Amino acid sequence: MVKEGDEARRAVAEAGRKTTGRRELSQRHQQFDEVSPEVGELDEGRFDELLEDEPDETLALLADLTGATDEGLRDLARRLAGRILVDIARTGATRRRGVGRIESMRGATGDGDIDLDASLDAIVSARAARVALNAEDLTLRGWRRPEVALCLLVDRSGSMLGERLAAAAVTAAAVAYRHGADCSIVAFGSEAVVVKSQGEHRSPEDVVSDLLRLRGHGTTDVALALRTARTQLDRSGAGRKIAVLLSDCRPTSGGDATADAAALDELAILAPAADTADAARLAESVGARWVVLDGPSSAADAVATLLS
Repeated sequence: MVKEGDEARRAVAEAGRKTTGRRELSQRHQQFDEVSPEVGELDEGRFDELLEDEPDETLALLADLTGATDEGLRDLARRLAGRILVDIARTGATRRRGVGRIESMRGATGDGDIDLDASLDAIVSARAARVALNAEDLTLRGWRRPEVALCLLVDRSGSMLGERLAAAAVTAAAVAYRHGADCSIVAFGSEAVVVKSQGEHRSPEDVVSDLLRLRGHGTTDVALALRTARTQLDRSGAGRKIAVLLSDCRPTSGGDATADAAALDELAILAPAADTADAARLAESVGARWVVLDGPSSAADAVATLLS
């Protein structure tokens, strides 16, 4: 089942009602008591110190704090996450936008050098008529790179907590920040929730906020995710369309995903560190690229490496 629009917003709201108590957060994260010594408190100064020393562990803590039962702490964590995770996405490496080629273009629609041979008739005609040369009548030659559309598929099955949740949020922020409207972001388990549709304008902060609410839940239907990506990418007019799958690629529902992977124009896989065997097999079966995602602090660079 695919949820988009109002259905997706209801799914995000419903998921956000599931929270984690302070005792469990303290058991899960050693730094919890340092960052939140009292109910409703979040020490941003201590958080920044921990982030400097232990970035992945601290980002994992922040991701889990956004689902705290402690309402005051939860609100503070969500505001901080919207800023911190998007900043990390922005400062990561910027990928190259594919191999460029020299193309001819109309003078009013691009930048480049005037192609004198192709523009000679327009130049001669304008001089003969003693009128100003219209830029649209000129032909330019210049470098163009292919436009790229992306669909990011985020595995939100039961294992997406802490570090994996933070890595997913940074990855989504990087995709939303660098690709704007021509990207889609889908969180999937046994169903697919379209957090951002292809062609929709949403800020990276809003995308991160929704994705953090969709923490680990249910089984993993990789085939459904890949079919959803194809539907989203079909809406784009870009010359290059890539589905980016952030998952261990181990299906626990929906059956084998190989055929749906092969039906995509391009597939690229981000596999969590220490759990890459299924991702490597899927990538090899369809000729997809894949890289290891070590942690949230390196997520933006991993995306850049994967797509360069």
